[in-house]
Amino acid sequence: MAYCNRVIEMVFERIRNLREDSDIKQRQVAEYLSISQNTYSQYETGTIALSAETAIKLAQFYGTSVDYLLGLTDEKAPYKRR
Repeated sequence: MAYCNRVIEMVFERIRNLREDSDIKQRQVAEYLSISQNTYSQYETGTIALSAETAIKLAQFYGTSVDYLLGLTDEKAPYKRR
């Protein structure tokens, strides 16, 4: 259970940091995902979990991998895609 909580924490920290490092507003990411800014804010605070589809879209948006978002790697560069 503790590991699962740490993964969730890692996800919301990473998506928040990626957004802030890119000087992008939550509203802009929410528009890209076709969700409300409030919903996106809840992803960043860990109130709600990302779906696999949303994680993939965010990885594409930020030019990284889902593995990076989930904390499975510290390498931001994405893997070669098909």
